[in-house]
Amino acid sequence: MKPQLELEDAIPHEMLNGESDLQENQQRYKQVFESSNDGLILWDHHSRIVDINLAAEKLFRLSKKELIGTLLYEPFRAKKQQMQEIIHHINMTLKKSRYMSTLNFEEKNGESRYIECSSNMNIIEGLNLTVFKDITDKVAMQEQLRKSETLHVIGELAAGIAHEIRNPMTALKGFIQLLEGSIKNEHAMYYQVITTELERIDSIINEFLLLAKPQVIRFQEKDINQIMQETIDLLQAHAVLHNVQFVTSLEGDLPSIFCEPNQLKKVFINLIKNAIEVMPNGGSISVIVKKMKDHQIYISIQDEGMGISKEKMKKLGEPFYTTKERGTGLGLMVSYKIIEEHKGTIRIESEEGKGTVFHILLPLNPHHEAVQPEKSEEQKHLRPDQRRMA
Repeated sequence: MKPQLELEDAIPHEMLNGESDLQENQQRYKQVFESSNDGLILWDHHSRIVDINLAAEKLFRLSKKELIGTLLYEPFRAKKQQMQEIIHHINMTLKKSRYMSTLNFEEKNGESRYIECSSNMNIIEGLNLTVFKDITDKVAMQEQLRKSETLHVIGELAAGIAHEIRNPMTALKGFIQLLEGSIKNEHAMYYQVITTELERIDSIINEFLLLAKPQVIRFQEKDINQIMQETIDLLQAHAVLHNVQFVTSLEGDLPSIFCEPNQLKKVFINLIKNAIEVMPNGGSISVIVKKMKDHQIYISIQDEGMGISKEKMKKLGEPFYTTKERGTGLGLMVSYKIIEEHKGTIRIESEEGKGTVFHILLPLNPHHEAVQPEKSEEQKHLRPDQRRMA
């Protein structure tokens, strides 16, 4: 009787090695698929999800179990615009075999996330592959670069324009002041209008110059609450005229911050004046100053105005864009520049019909040294212990 062959003996050695290599390759590709930082989705020609990696699960905020077998656009049925964008992307992929587009995903907090989608048909027989990349930071950087370039061009133009206008302006203001004594009562109103408008032109020129030339910033150690309170006191009369009240919450015992106090005051004046002017029927302005855990000071200025639409919000801070009838758009642009020089950030949150909030974050120490008082000639020659006594 012949000995019975084992299964391994019956199968050719080359075939066993081939299957082992195939399994090893499959395991390797599966590992690459799952560990990719980009979202990867395999889907069939009926737009149904066949497989999805961990990064894509996080993007869709749904588990693999919930997504496999569903249509690609199924998770976005509640958001019609996003669903239409995804359907368009699928149709273009099926038509062109390869297609790339950028989708705008709106988060629950109203912020946008930009996702770059790149799709290829028949990456495996009967299956298509879509790669999702979160490019939100890249889009934000490009927008910041565009604004910086605009600011640079405006600055160059401003330098020339401001100086050319200031010279004849000085002469005009001088002669108008000389005429003040000889103006009759019936013409007093005209004189008042002329002087007011000349002051407005002068204010615009000053803002131009602030954008045009680099400012020598002398950082000092200051109390942010004091700067804010002085600003509120300064604008109190203006607020009363518009039937506006201040509601303040200034956290006590805040550490001093290194800043240029006059420039910060200019920012607060711009934002609070805007808040007063967007409430023609009166209302309240809420001002909050408090310390954050990450060595930052948080400031918010909130009004009860009509709010700003999302389309207009995108343009805020750009030169000559304003929502006010007599505005220039330079005030907010200058404010952005000042906060940027303090290594801080401004974020605007607004809802139509409910009002607008400006959120400002300032570091306690924006990597600048406080300006020290000039040493006297005597002190320069003293030893350190003697200086302390002096």
